Amino acid sequence: MKELNTTQFKTAAFLTLILSVCIFMLNYFIGTNNFFLLLNTDLGIAVDYFFHYYTYLGDGVFWVPVVLLVYFYKREYLILIIAAIIFSTVFTHIFKDWLMHGEPRPTKAIVDLSLIHIVKGVELHSVDSFPSGHSATVFCFYLLACLFFNKKWIVIAGLIFALLVGYSRIYLAQHFPRDVAGGMLVAVISIVLSIKIQYWWASRNYKK
Repeated sequence: MKELNTTQFKTAAFLTLILSVCIFMLNYFIGTNNFFLLLNTDLGIAVDYFFHYYTYLGDGVFWVPVVLLVYFYKREYLILIIAAIIFSTVFTHIFKDWLMHGEPRPTKAIVDLSLIHIVKGVELHSVDSFPSGHSATVFCFYLLACLFFNKKWIVIAGLIFALLVGYSRIYLAQHFPRDVAGGMLVAVISIVLSIKIQYWWASRNYKK
């Protein structure tokens, strides 16, 4: 089995963790609602249109093509992908459905809705805010890409790609910044555990 690019992954994971901590700190000092409103500002119809569709890149349905690509081209890492899906899904829903069940989203937490920029055509959710599932998913994609491809540009380009999906959740008034930071943490923890599962599985099969 070809070694994963763990050096590049560590760099990407470190950047993700640092940014997540910074977001949590800003959320604490500025305030959850104020920080959200600062980032939720109206940037025009073109940006509205862009984020309305760009946000779908963090949808869980995109795990399907990822699984198919790995199955056909990197089948030895299929366990890694399956573990990543399971861990990220379980961690996200432990918070959404148990630890922070019913946590209000921006349109429910902020009484004066006129302060919130709402993009036309976006179906808004009101509860189970933490963490952002879209952010968790897209940062899993980012970290996996850093593991699979030995291309230094992926670390920065992929980070920007993932951050824009995370920001789209705030811009579309679906999540607070802290929710995005939570999703980033979920992704890092999920992929770290998935790597351990992958190596355990590979060593188990090697002994056979």
